[in-house]
Amino acid sequence: MAGPRKILMIVGDYVEDYECMVPLQILQTVGHVVDVVAPDKSVDDTVVTAVHDFEGDQTYSEKRGHNFRVTTELSDIKASDYDGLVLPGGRSPEYLRLNELVLDITRHFFEANKPVAAICHGPQILAAAGVLQARTCCAYPAVAPELAANGCEYISPNEYLNNAHVDGNLVTAPAWPAQPAWMREFLVLLGTPIHVAE
Repeated sequence: MAGPRKILMIVGDYVEDYECMVPLQILQTVGHVVDVVAPDKSVDDTVVTAVHDFEGDQTYSEKRGHNFRVTTELSDIKASDYDGLVLPGGRSPEYLRLNELVLDITRHFFEANKPVAAICHGPQILAAAGVLQARTCCAYPAVAPELAANGCEYISPNEYLNNAHVDGNLVTAPAWPAQPAWMREFLVLLGTPIHVAE
């Protein structure tokens, strides 16, 4: 039986609210330690979250969410100290993928074959890090062209956006409705005992 794991979560302003809050709480509930980092933020600083919803428009709507606390300095991170990586979605991945330290940290988890969970726009970071070649990945549908351009086979979500996809050490999902499936599969990759209702 696996003991507590140390997990790294990388966020930035306008990270999707549910996609950082819910995984943090799930992982802490089962006893894992989660360090939250954001470029240019110090310990106890916060990032602003965004609440995205699907209300019948051509794309999701966006509203201001909570303040989400940073617990560790990005510059202090030693990726080898961590057992898993979580990359939430929202708008932050579009600029997090421009940060070379974020990309280097992301590459470590693939080189070491450690569990990685990315959701919604989070796979934009994976594409920029160059770790998706010959992989399969789910993401928010608007990210599909970027994945394909980086040699990744895009796995289309179901109509409810509530499915997760596993490819080796990587579990991906299209949006926050997939949180239960996404986190369940991540916990399996971490070796955390879980019970699935029949």
